[in-house]
Amino acid sequence: MKLSQLITMALLGALAVLVCSPVAFLLSGALMDGGELRQHLGPVLMDSQKAFADWSLLPNHPSLRPAVELLLDSPEFFHMFWNSVGITVGILAGQLLVGAPAAWGFARYHFPLRGPLFTLYLILMLMPFQVTMLSSFLALERMGINDTLGAVILPSAFSTFPVFIMYRFFRGIPGPIIESALLDAQGPLQVFWYIGVPLGSPGIVSAMVLGFLESWNLIEQPMAFLKNKTLWPLSLYLPNIGLENAGPAFAGAVVTLIPAFLVFLSGRDYLEQGIVASAVKE
Repeated sequence: MKLSQLITMALLGALAVLVCSPVAFLLSGALMDGGELRQHLGPVLMDSQKAFADWSLLPNHPSLRPAVELLLDSPEFFHMFWNSVGITVGILAGQLLVGAPAAWGFARYHFPLRGPLFTLYLILMLMPFQVTMLSSFLALERMGINDTLGAVILPSAFSTFPVFIMYRFFRGIPGPIIESALLDAQGPLQVFWYIGVPLGSPGIVSAMVLGFLESWNLIEQPMAFLKNKTLWPLSLYLPNIGLENAGPAFAGAVVTLIPAFLVFLSGRDYLEQGIVASAVKE
């Protein structure tokens, strides 16, 4: 093996360790008892004169008490968990029902103002939430759905990013296949359902994986649109960490990480295809 390859592998290995280290620290924290956590986190959370915490990769006294406390004595956690499930499912359903037909229309049909409209989609995709927060809040207030889960679901269901991802895959379907289906007396809806959806399934799945990872970790939208804390998702449970509940917070972070990790693993190949497609210029 060449020296350059060894150096490259060493650098990539070091970066991999650096990226994975927060997860390793998270797992070790979830196995520490309260006394050990207070010892490590006390300088930051209690003593203002000492602003640094120390940490050990392996717990001195491994304990499952934080997980037991979280799963058996924290009903608020489960309530927020199901709020997150409802928000995520609603957003993904909306993105699928709205985004897939919109992407198909932009990819396969030529209509007036198609180019400017798609450019507008791209501009909206680049806008951060802070830019559209006030207008979204006022629109949701006028609709009377503020402080409901629908206030978080509705704006995200019309996100333009899934349209952009699925558009690339629908655009790549060969034209002769579409023409053959039309010649066989297939209607536009049938062509979309029987040709577009199966052949564009990698783009649809990659958009859904990305949508899940984003929806599962929403923070700003629930904080802006939900005043009732009983409607908060799980992503807002974790920031409420103090020294007295550090153990359950670490365990909750692990539980929150598991669904995202499983979805990422199951859709990793599709996700890579979607990232590659989003980087290709027409």
